[in-house]
Parts: sequence; C-alpha cells; structure tokens
Amino acid sequence: MSDKPEKTVKPGKTAKPEKTAKPGKSDKPETSENSQKSENSEQNRLSVFKTYKLYVGGKFPRSESGRVYEVTDSRGKWLANAPQSSRKDARDAVVAARKAFGGWSGATAYNRGQILYRVAEMLEGRKDQFVREVADAEGLSKSEAAAVVDAAVDRWVWYAGWTDKIAQVVGGANPVAGPYFNLSTPEPTGVVTVLAPQESSFLGLVSVIAPVIATGNTVIVIASEKSPLPALSLGEVLATSDLPGGVVNVLSGRTAEIAAPLAAHQDVNAIDLAGAGADDGLAKELEIAAADNLKRVLRPQAVDYSETPGTERLTAFLETKTVWHPTGALGASGSSY
Repeated sequence: MSDKPEKTVKPGKTAKPEKTAKPGKSDKPETSENSQKSENSEQNRLSVFKTYKLYVGGKFPRSESGRVYEVTDSRGKWLANAPQSSRKDARDAVVAARKAFGGWSGATAYNRGQILYRVAEMLEGRKDQFVREVADAEGLSKSEAAAVVDAAVDRWVWYAGWTDKIAQVVGGANPVAGPYFNLSTPEPTGVVTVLAPQESSFLGLVSVIAPVIATGNTVIVIASEKSPLPALSLGEVLATSDLPGGVVNVLSGRTAEIAAPLAAHQDVNAIDLAGAGADDGLAKELEIAAADNLKRVLRPQAVDYSETPGTERLTAFLETKTVWHPTGALGASGSSY
C-alpha cells in the first residue's frame, strides 16, 4: 500500500517537541530594565537651545556690547536670549547698508523681483519654524499663526511682482511746450532705517521691509523689542535667498536706544517710524534728529497689516529724477530728430 502507517511512540518515551527557529537579536523582547534606561537617557538629555544673533552685512555677529536680554512669550514663559544691539552695532549696519546700496540699486528690477520671490520660496520651506515662533511671540493659536505666516509669504510674492512695474505707475513722459523729451523716472532714496511694528512681529515686519528693498533701497531694521525672534530668524532666510549681504540688516534690542543714533546718522537717508507706535514722544525726538540732514520721514500710522497693501510704501522712499532731452530742430513740416 502507498500509505505508510504513522509512527507510534513507544511506551515510556515522550514525543520530542518540534524545533523552532531561535529568536534573533532583533526579536528579543525589550526588558523592563532596557525600557527604563531608554526613558532615563531621554530625560537626562540636555536641550539644545537656539542662539539668536544679529544679521549685519550678510553675517551673523553677536552684539558688540556682549549684552543680551530675555524674550518671553505672551504668558511670561522664557523663550530665548536675544542680542541687545549697541550704537556700534547700528553704525556697523549703516556701513554695510551703504556698501550694498550701489549693487542693489543698480540691479535690474526684474532681478530684484526674482530675489524677493526666492525669499518667499525659502520661507515656505521653513513654515513650521515660523508658525511656532509667531504663535509664541503674539499669543496666537497654531492655526492663527499659520495664517499669519502664509500672509507674510504672500506679501513677499506681492512685492516681488511690483519691482518692475512701479516705474510705469509713478514715472513716464511729460508733455512740455518745446522741442524736448521730458522723462520722469523713480530712483531709490538710499539707506533707510525701519522701526518694525511692535505688535505684528512678522507680517508687519515683512510689510515694512519688502517694499523698501523692492524699489532698490537698502535697510536697517530694528526688530520688535518684545518679540524679536521672528525677525532674527528671517535674517537666516535672507542669507540663503540670493539677497546680497547688507541689503537687509536686522538689529534687536531697545528700540529707543538703537533708533536715536540711526535717526541722527548722516549716512542714513530716510527713516520709517512704524515701530514707534503710540509713543508720540519718541517719534517726535526721532523726527527732530532726522531733520539734521533732511532725512525723509514716514510718520507712524494705524495700519491693518492683514489687508492687501497698496503702493504707498513702495513710493514712500522713492525720488523722482526728471530728464530733459532736445528732440532736434522743428521745421515748418514738423519735428526732425
């Protein structure tokens, strides 16, 4: 027969258990002792806190004074130590901004637009970081902070699109009586100091920086005194977004202390007092100091930075150059060129 009978176990002997594969090292169950060690190592690990620095001339120096001050969130929880800029830091920022002005103002408007758009790209990639920092700085929920960061990214794109169009809006050919071409063209004012808004630490910051550099100016921005971290992190984004060093310089610290020497500096051409806010006394002092070399001054205004911006801040720091050019002799038959 083809079917063999099954083997039976002889009396007195027990059946051997089937052999199973030995568990590998990875298959060994983790003992409670190993699990406890892992938890203890995580608890004992020291957190690596971020060291925030200034952004001046495309580099990240610490404050020349060596001072820092505590930054807390809306509930008073400590977040980080921010550098407290000195008068020397402010002067260094002016030197960097003036050095960068020639190349930046001489670049084509199209190229400036590309660089501003690149800033938006880099911000999009670091959105999570800025959502966290904005939420801590302004006491917002995560969803509210995300909406603010999205609006800030869109704001960079908005001004990137205006770089090669603003000249057509505020410039053009003027009709004159005589054989002349009369052309008006906008030109950047120069080095601009900006006091960033105190409450809107990121969207407001972008809304006052982007239009200034979009038109070819260079800028020294004094970050929000109580919430400087988003501004200092923005410096890291600008450093990796093709923006030449010195075009934007970010200082943090006591607003009044830093703004005073910048308002009186002879190599600063204009000042935006947006961050002076309701402090009319500070705004007046800075405006008086700015009069020494006839700086252009933009007084603080009540602004809702969440609204779509117009062209007011684009034109605030532009000068108009008018050129006359003869067309040639006008004969009886008309013009000849």
